[in-house]
Amino acid sequence: MTSALLLAAMIVWAVGAGADLVLGVQRRWARPLPSLAALAGCGLVASAGVRMVLGRAHVVDLGSTLGVGETALRLDPLAGLFLTLVGGLGALVSACLVGWAAPDGRSTARAMGAGYLLLLGSVSIVIVAADAFTFLFAWEAVTVAFYVLVGIRRAGRGQSRAAWVTLGVGKLSGAALLFGFLLLAGRAHSDAFAAWSAVSPGAVHDVAFALVIIGFAAKVGLAPFQVWLPIGYPAAPGPIRAALAGVAVNVGFYGLWRFLGILGRPPIWLAVAVLVLGGLTALVGIVFAAVQSGLNRVISYSSVENAGVILVGYGVALAGASTHHPQVVAVGLLAASLQVLAHAVAKSSLFASSSFFESDLGTDDLESLRGVAKRDRWSATTFGLGSLTLAGLPPTIGFVSEWFILEALLQEFRVDDLALRLAMAFAGALVALTVGVALLCFIRLVGLLVLGRPAQRALAGANLDGGHLGRAGLALMGSACLGLAAAAPWVLRFIADGLAPVVPHALTIGALKEPWVLQPVFANFSILSPSWLFVVMPIGLLAVTLVALGLSGGRLLRIRRVPAWRSATPGVAGPDSYSPFGYANALRHVLANVLGAQRSATHGSQPASANEPVEATDHAHISVRTEVVEPVETYLYQPARAAWLWLASGAKRLQSGRLDAYVGYMLAALLVLLAVVAAMR
Repeated sequence: MTSALLLAAMIVWAVGAGADLVLGVQRRWARPLPSLAALAGCGLVASAGVRMVLGRAHVVDLGSTLGVGETALRLDPLAGLFLTLVGGLGALVSACLVGWAAPDGRSTARAMGAGYLLLLGSVSIVIVAADAFTFLFAWEAVTVAFYVLVGIRRAGRGQSRAAWVTLGVGKLSGAALLFGFLLLAGRAHSDAFAAWSAVSPGAVHDVAFALVIIGFAAKVGLAPFQVWLPIGYPAAPGPIRAALAGVAVNVGFYGLWRFLGILGRPPIWLAVAVLVLGGLTALVGIVFAAVQSGLNRVISYSSVENAGVILVGYGVALAGASTHHPQVVAVGLLAASLQVLAHAVAKSSLFASSSFFESDLGTDDLESLRGVAKRDRWSATTFGLGSLTLAGLPPTIGFVSEWFILEALLQEFRVDDLALRLAMAFAGALVALTVGVALLCFIRLVGLLVLGRPAQRALAGANLDGGHLGRAGLALMGSACLGLAAAAPWVLRFIADGLAPVVPHALTIGALKEPWVLQPVFANFSILSPSWLFVVMPIGLLAVTLVALGLSGGRLLRIRRVPAWRSATPGVAGPDSYSPFGYANALRHVLANVLGAQRSATHGSQPASANEPVEATDHAHISVRTEVVEPVETYLYQPARAAWLWLASGAKRLQSGRLDAYVGYMLAALLVLLAVVAAMR
C-alpha cells in the first residue's frame, strides 16, 4: 500500500509537469494545474510517510529498472519521518503557490511548475533510495531542479549568478558524495546501502564518512559552503523559496541521519570539526541576517543560522557515537530532529508569507514593508508566528527545539574525550550567543514589519494576501508553529519512532518523562512541558492584567496623548521611531570587524539597493552608506577563483599540439594514479 501511494504521487507529479510544459502559463485556467498536482501528490507522500513511521521497514526490489545493477527502495521509519515532513509542508507550500500564481505577470516561465514538481519527485526518491546509483541519480535531479528554479526568472545578472553558484555548490556536493560512495562500494563490493554497514573501521571508512558529511553539509549550508543560500533563495520566484528552504533542503539532513546509522562510529576529529563549524555557521548566519536591509536576504541568512544549529545537534550525536555513548547519540539526534522540524515549518512560513508582501508591494525592502500587517493580515500573522519560532520564544516549537539543543550540549561531562568536551562547550557558547542575536534579529522584523506604523509607500499595490487557498496554507503553517509545541509529547513519540533505524526507540522515548513532561533523554537532568505553557502563560497574562488594572484604579485603560519620542538623532528615518536600518546599527557597529563594515558619508541622497549588502540612511543633505562584506566569499572564494584562472591560463601552454608531449602527460597521470592506489592498500 505504501509503495502504491508513492507511485501514485509520482504519476500525479509527472502529469502536472507535462501539463505545465504543454499548456504553459498563458492560459489563466492552466496556471494552477502544476500547483494542484503538487498539492495532491504531497498529500499522498505524507500519507505514505505516516504509514512508514508506524509500520515495519521493508525493501522494494525493482530489479534492473534503471538499467544499472539492482535497484531497490527502502521504506522504513526514518524515510517515513522525512517523507511526512516533505509531504505535509509541500502540500501547504503548494496551496500558497496556487494563490500566488493566479494573477497575471507573476508566473511567466513555463518550466516553473515542472521544475517544482521535479524537485518534489527527486527529493522523495532520494529519501527512499536504497542503493548508491538511485540515490545519486535523484540527488543530481535535485541539483538540476534547484538550478532551474533559482534561474527561472532571468530578470538580471544577479539571477544568473545565483543559478550558477547554486549549481556549482550542488555539483561539489554531488562530487563529494560520489567519491565517498565509491570508497564504500569498493570496500563492501556492493552499491547497496545495507552492505556498507559491514565496512570495517579504518582510513577508508573515516575518509568516506568525512566525504559524505561534506556532501550533505554543502547542500544545507555549512560554512564555508553557505554562500549560495543568501543569493540562491531570493532569486527563486514567490513561494518556491519556501519549497527550497523548508522542504527540499531537508534531504541533506536526511542523508546525515541515514549514514550515521549506516557507517556507525565516526572518528573523533570529525565530530569535533562538525561541532565547531556548526557553531560558527550559526553565529555568522544570524549576525549577517540581523544587519540586512532586504527581507529575503534576512530569511536566507537565517537559514544558514538554522543549518548551523542543526549540525551542532548532529555533532553531539557524532560525539556520542565516537565514544560509544548511545544516550548521547539519542539526545543529539532528537534535538537536531526537533530543530529540523521547527526550521522547516518556520522557514516555509516566512518565505511563503514574504512572497505575498513582495508581490503585492513590489519590493522586499524592510523600510517599505513597515506596518504591512495593516493590509496583508493573513500573511503578516503567519510571518509573525514564524519569526517568533525562529527567535526561540515560547510557546512555539522553536523554543522547544532550541531548549533541547542547549540541553544536548550540556551533556559534555558524559563524554570521555577532552577534545570533544571542549568542542561541545565551545559550540554551546556559540549557540547561546546565536540565540541572543536571533532574538534581536526577529524582534526587529515583528516590531517594525508586523506591528509597526505603515510606511507611506506600503499603501500602494494590490491586496491579494494569498487568495482563499493561499490563506488556508498560510493559516495552517502559522498554526503549526504553535500547535507542534502544544502537541510536543506526541511529536516526540513520532520522532522517536522515525529515528528507530538509527537510535533504539527505548533511548529516544526516554525524553518523555510523563505524558505531558519532557526531559533530555537523561532522567533527573531537567524537565520542560510545552503543553502546560499553553495553559500557564494565558492564565499568567490574565492575572498580571487584572492586578495591573486593580492597582492603577482603571488608569491603565485611559488614552494618554504625549509628544512623540524621537529616538537617537533627527536624522533617523521615520518621524518618531527607529528604521529597520537604525535598529540594527548598534550590532553593525559592535561587530564591525566581523562584518567588515565600511562607512562613507556623501552629500546628496544615495539609497542602497535592498538586494545588496549595503545599507543607507538619508539625511536632508548627507547620505551615510555602510557596506557589509561577506568574509567567506571575499577572502576564500574570490582568491581561489583568481588562483584557478591563473592555473587555467598556465595550463593553456600545455596544449603544444605534439603527440609525444600528450603521451608523456598520460604516462605521468598513470604513475600518479598507481601511486595513490598503492598507498590506499
